[in-house]
Amino acid sequence: MIIAAISDLDPLGVDLEPFLDMIKKAKEPDLFLLGGDIYEYRSPEIYGLILDFLKLREWKCPIVAVFGNREFDEDRDEIRKVCKKRVIFLEEESVELKIKGKKVGIVGTEGSLDTPTWWQFSHMPEIKKGYDEDREKVRKLLKELKTDIRILLMHYAPTHKTLKGEDSRIYGALGSEKYEKVIIETNPSFVVHGHAHYGIPLAFVGRVPVFNVCFNIGRKIVEIDSEKLPKTGLARFTK
Repeated sequence: MIIAAISDLDPLGVDLEPFLDMIKKAKEPDLFLLGGDIYEYRSPEIYGLILDFLKLREWKCPIVAVFGNREFDEDRDEIRKVCKKRVIFLEEESVELKIKGKKVGIVGTEGSLDTPTWWQFSHMPEIKKGYDEDREKVRKLLKELKTDIRILLMHYAPTHKTLKGEDSRIYGALGSEKYEKVIIETNPSFVVHGHAHYGIPLAFVGRVPVFNVCFNIGRKIVEIDSEKLPKTGLARFTK
């Protein structure tokens, strides 16, 4: 099964041409994952443009997404309205799909940060509590999945291991190492995240492959073959 994934198209602004060119050249996957920050700022209509183009290309595969930090809370209802039922958005939720005779389970979350951003300082106790609660929800949802393939889809990084290339002083503002415990305990088939524009494309938490699918890293749609997942010790972590 081929799973395509991408996140963080925000460096493109409103110029979607590079992304649409990739779609033109790509073969339709069995599942398409969006890891958030699909637009730069307050532009929910970008989702509509992308979906119109996918329809033009006759892509009918399921699309599952999480929101990124640029897709503000107040915009999310509008995004859902633009996408209608074409995209399944997950916020500490799970979905099970039947694809090519296999059951695929996906748990989706924006994720959490170890270091507060500037606007979070005044609300840190509440935000920390919310992050802890969301992480526990994700752990339970992954445990409950009884599918052939189990995917954790996030925006923020669930480990610092995929952040190499970023300034180490801001690792905590790009994700949370606390998710490593969740990954090791629940052992999903693989994890997909975004947000780390200058990180590396692949690392491992235990034996679980963690893919950073930020557009800025490889400027491509990442293709993951569920039958040929990379194994720790065998992959080269290069940009």
